[in-house]
Formats: sequence, structure tokens, C-alpha cells
Amino acid sequence: MEHKTFHIAIVGGGITGLSAAFYLQREIEEKGLPIRFHLVEEKGRLGGKIQTWRHEGFVIEQGPDSFLERKTSAAQLAVDLGLEEQLVRNSTGQAYIWHKDRLMPIPEGAVMGVPTKLMPFVTTDLISWPGKIRAAADLIMPASKGEGDLSVGDFFRRRLGGEVIENLIQPLLSGVYSGDIDNLSLLANFPQFAQLEKQHRSLILAMKHSRPKKEGEGKPKGIFLTLKNGLESLVEGIESRLPSASIRTNSGVKELRKKEGGGYALVLKDGERLEADAVLFTVPHAAVEPLMRPYASVPSLPQAKPHMVATIAMAFPESAIELGMEGTGFIVPRSSGANITACTWAHRKWPHTTPKGKALLRCFVGRAKEQSFMQLSDEEIIELALSDLHKTMTIRQKPDFYKVTRLQNAIPYVVGHQAWVREVTGKVEAGLPGVLLAGASYGGVGVPDCIQQGKQAVPKLIQAVLPGRS
Repeated sequence: MEHKTFHIAIVGGGITGLSAAFYLQREIEEKGLPIRFHLVEEKGRLGGKIQTWRHEGFVIEQGPDSFLERKTSAAQLAVDLGLEEQLVRNSTGQAYIWHKDRLMPIPEGAVMGVPTKLMPFVTTDLISWPGKIRAAADLIMPASKGEGDLSVGDFFRRRLGGEVIENLIQPLLSGVYSGDIDNLSLLANFPQFAQLEKQHRSLILAMKHSRPKKEGEGKPKGIFLTLKNGLESLVEGIESRLPSASIRTNSGVKELRKKEGGGYALVLKDGERLEADAVLFTVPHAAVEPLMRPYASVPSLPQAKPHMVATIAMAFPESAIELGMEGTGFIVPRSSGANITACTWAHRKWPHTTPKGKALLRCFVGRAKEQSFMQLSDEEIIELALSDLHKTMTIRQKPDFYKVTRLQNAIPYVVGHQAWVREVTGKVEAGLPGVLLAGASYGGVGVPDCIQQGKQAVPKLIQAVLPGRS
């Protein structure tokens, strides 16, 4: 009797789809499952926003540069790929905020902008005395009684007041989300804050208890990890573990057809047809929605208008840069008038990225509603960044080389996102059995969140084609 081999299609070759493919392949090999799969990617390369440029001894990230250690899925993937010895931790040091064309230290003990030490907050010039007194009201204010979602801006403004939001919290959060914090969903983006308020009532006291502990008497331990040869090492490691015949690049999906009797046909943009018993979509929701529309009336992703951001890497001789202070970089409030939103002194934060005697600056441009830079050439963007940097540090020459990378910003989750995910998931389950959704549109935009979503999809895919075998 001939046994059937089931086919799974994974659409999208970013880190979510790659993680799903890797862990699915591992299950197939370890358990001898009668499953084969194809990973379908529209572009000519895998990895999505993860892209590392290795040039003249530099390791330069064109997308994300690291991940939080406490979200363990990314480090575990590195271990599973045999890359554990490649993991490196960020060097810690003073971080700064651009304030009145000066770089001022973020007050010691500020966790995500929330003050947890008295004297550094009392003595900082970043916040006026009325602003400090308003923030201190958090210590006596009752916890919220509401259970529903609200914006990140509303939550922090109620606890700490508007000045702390504008001068501390918003610039720090914009390092992850460049959207408007008054639209960002608290429960979808920062559920830990809502939980901490419930547990401790005061947000200041809650963050004080959760503050990372120092190791001994030295600097606090870095909370971010990356790989010595760049995050693209994860992409390369996965690709090397997958059967080459299972990877289809330059293959976008034009149509999803539901077959009578079960299963699906994916019509690719080159006209080829790919049969599948189950499908995992890891591409942005805007690309999935029209494919599913004939079978499931899923709502569009509620969002602020997506926008572009630019990452600017500039290499110099170390002698050409005079920072005038210790530290690893600075962030820029939207009220500053500057064009850049942040700058990392990468040769200090990530020493492995830069050859001895060299310096690497990594700047960022692009806020919501501030998109004029998109009309500029790379050279003009470099001049824009240097014009801002000259206000805060000494740079004695043009960069030896530079790299400008434009990316669509990860769409922030607006208020009500979790309810939207539940609605979409329910409609897909009802109308398209065996079709799953994962990726940055749904369950987290960071590298570990996307890896975790891909990994969690694997048992569901196996269950869809082999009930009882997940």
C-alpha cells in the first residue's frame, strides 16, 4: 500500500518563515514524518529585514542589529544551528538624549524612561521641577481599574505626566517603534507595563523591582545579543540546513485556490501552480488579505500609515571622531528639530563589528509624518546626518565609506490589535482550514518574536496534515 506524502507551503522567507522551515525540517528528520515542504520567497534573497554587510573587516547591520536576551527563542535558534560560540553581548555604557543641541545623560536608573532612582532624576536637567513633581505622583496614584486596551501614550501620561513622556519615554520607545505612541497598543506592544502596574500599583516601584542587577561592582550586564558575523548568520545557518530543492526564491504568490476535497493550490506570479495540504503565510498581512478574500472576509490590519526609515552606517578612522564622553550612543526626541532619530557608536557598543583603529557610527532617520528624506539621494542623506552629528561631536573628515539602507518600518500595533488578531484568526480557521498566519503583522515585530511564531506554527502545521502526530 502506497503511503501519501503531505505537502506544506511556507510563504515568506523572512526570519519567521525560515524558522518555521528549520524546525519543520528537524521534525521531519527526527520523526520520519511523511511530509515535504516548499519555502516560497518573492525576492531573490532570504532573510527579509535581516541583512548584514561585511566590508573591509566591518560587520554592518542594514536592519536589526541584535535581540533581547530575555526573549530566548533567538538565542536558542543560534544554539540549535550550532552557532552558540558566535553569540556576543553588547558592551554597556552611558546612553544620552539630545536636549537643546547637547547630549545629556539618561538619568541613572531610568528603565524604559521610568525613573527608579531618586537623585539622578531629581538632578537631571531633562525634566523641569513641575515635571518631576508630576512624575512623583505615580508613587501615590492608584492602579488603573480598566481591563481594556489603551495607548502607550495614555498609559504613561496618566502615570508620569506629559514632560517625562516627551523628553524620556518617547525617544526611548522610538528606538523600537517610530510611530505615534498615542496610537500604540499597550497590551500588544508592552503588556509587561500593564501587568507591573497591577502587581505593584506604582509604575516607579514596579520598574525599580524589575531593574537588571549589576554583576559585582562593575558595569551592568548587557541585555542584548547578536552574532560575531552578524544576524544574517542565522539566515545562512538555516538555509544551509534546508534541502535546496525546498527553497523557491523569486516566487511570489498571485492567487490562493481552495480545492474541492481539501488542500490548496498556490498560483505563483510566474504562472506555476504549487499544490499544498497546509499553508503558512509569514508575509505582511496586506499581502495575505487579498489572497484569502474569496474564502474568508478578514479585516485589514488597523494601523497608522506605514512609513519608511533609513539606516545610515558610516566608517571613519577612530582618530577622526572625538565624542567627548564615554558611552554607546544617543536618542533624539521628536521635538529636537534634528533629522536623525538616534545614533549608535557601534565601535563601542559592539566592538566586534569594527577593526582596530576604526570607528563606526550607525544613525537612523525617519519618523511617522516626516518622510521628506525619501526624496533625497544617499549622498544627501549622509550630509543630513553629518549636519546633525556635528552639533554634538567632533568629526574631522568625511566617512571612509558609508551605507544607506531604506526599509519600510515594522508597522506598529495600534490600540485594539489583540482583538483584531483574534477576529482574523477565527475567520481564517473557519474559512480556510489548514491555513495559518504568523509574522510581524500578528504576534510581535522583534527577531525573537518572529522566530517564536515560526517555531510555534510547526506543530499546528503537522497537526493539520497528520492529526494526532504534532
